[in-house]
Amino acid sequence: MSKAASELVLNPDGSVYHCNILPEQLADLVITVGDPDRVEKVSQYFDEIEFKTQKREIVTHTGSLNGKRITVISTGMGTDNIDIVFSELDALANIDLKTGEIKEDFRALQFVRLGTSGALHADIPVDSYVLSSHGLGFDGLLHFYEDSLMVRDLDMEEAFYEQTDWDDSKAVPYIVKGSTELLEQLSSEETKSGITATANGFYGPQGRFLRLRPNPFDINEKLAAFEFKGHRITNFEMETSGIYGLAALMGHEALSLNCIVANRALGEFSKDSYKSIDKMIQYALERLAK
Repeated sequence: MSKAASELVLNPDGSVYHCNILPEQLADLVITVGDPDRVEKVSQYFDEIEFKTQKREIVTHTGSLNGKRITVISTGMGTDNIDIVFSELDALANIDLKTGEIKEDFRALQFVRLGTSGALHADIPVDSYVLSSHGLGFDGLLHFYEDSLMVRDLDMEEAFYEQTDWDDSKAVPYIVKGSTELLEQLSSEETKSGITATANGFYGPQGRFLRLRPNPFDINEKLAAFEFKGHRITNFEMETSGIYGLAALMGHEALSLNCIVANRALGEFSKDSYKSIDKMIQYALERLAK
């Protein structure tokens, strides 16, 4: 069944509406970043750049490094933007944009998020790197899609509910595992790994207290105390759960690598986050483009 024009929205040149990309301009390896300015920080290390585009906050560069074709794209902040970008990138790979028909031959993509994050434990210093073994979502995005139960870790979710005494008035948390293959590829003595919590805001939802008091006020302590079969919640950010959930439902591989720019337990912030982010980018590209 073909997709209606109101569902699969295209630009006059046939590119997908928000991302402004044609199918042939998308590589199988996709690096996502939140900040539009970070796209160039990644693509500057490519051997060549074949394509550039921008629409609103979504900037895309496709090129190659060591013979590996890579697309780097900015998503903006939050899982609402992840929903837009990942839906359109999957459409580029697996829907015939001219007919609106789903293609018979599935094209699998690899997504690697290069982001920034705040650590919840004193033993995860600023300027270090954390790989997300799982994404823990407080945003509710995955509940708007059928079959989400098929990709969620329900045992871990139940343990989280019990240990944190989660407030039922909030969105139901969901937990999705990241790509084992990409985790192994990006792991080294320079990285730590753990569950990454994804909030639907930067202040109250992450326990920051300016004038409005967060609820619960001790959310960071609750998260830091969680433990399930050797897994702990290591860090807080705003995209990983949506990336993991949608990628799993769509049949793609996804992993999140975060530079720790803040340590919430110690109240510290990186003195040179741009340098640390650049080192993370170089680290990831070296391992992804071997």
